[in-house]
Amino acid sequence: MTDAAFAAEVLASEVPVLVDFTAAWCPPCRMLAPVLAAFAAEHPDTLRVVTLDIDHNPRTPATYGVLAAPTLLLFHGGQPIRSLVGARSKARLTEELSDLL
Repeated sequence: MTDAAFAAEVLASEVPVLVDFTAAWCPPCRMLAPVLAAFAAEHPDTLRVVTLDIDHNPRTPATYGVLAAPTLLLFHGGQPIRSLVGARSKARLTEELSDLL
């Protein structure tokens, strides 16, 4: 994901999009990557998961007030509806988003 593609790929999406704001230097971000891959595989028709590198795409994190990596923002209908900061297990992520999926 890039700043340039964000509006078309996330804000205009008809399904909810979970955006992972990440960075290459971030150990918790690397720990979260397989969790997000597994989570996305369990919800292929109801959710998209995308990753945005905050170092290479600073405009979008600044727009949404992202101050830490990893930060997860769930967008639906072009609006952020849930924010989660920090790495977490798949079970915890499922619990935190179950009411929205």
